[in-house]
Amino acid sequence: MLILGLLLVTGGALLIVAAVFTAELTDGGRLELLGTEVGALLLFLLGVGAGVAILFGISVSKFGAKRQLARRRETNKLNELNEKLDRADAERRRDLDDDDRDRPHA
Repeated sequence: MLILGLLLVTGGALLIVAAVFTAELTDGGRLELLGTEVGALLLFLLGVGAGVAILFGISVSKFGAKRQLARRRETNKLNELNEKLDRADAERRRDLDDDDRDRPHA
């Protein structure tokens, strides 16, 4: 999710940069973007699309980062609990072994 969000942000930013640096007016008064003539409506829609891609990419990245952080915290907590359980289990085994040694054998 994080990578998808970053790709969307990058794509939207590249579209905006391409529009700013490659937009030219032709002799006929038409706008040319990346070597292709575009009208005002298409230019507007490209700008809206770039903005939406950036905003959506930021929200997806944020959601992905939160989810990844929560998963990491849960994994750390489970590892901690597992270590505590292993220590308690080892201690219980030692106690049982000590009890067996204290008993007289028949």
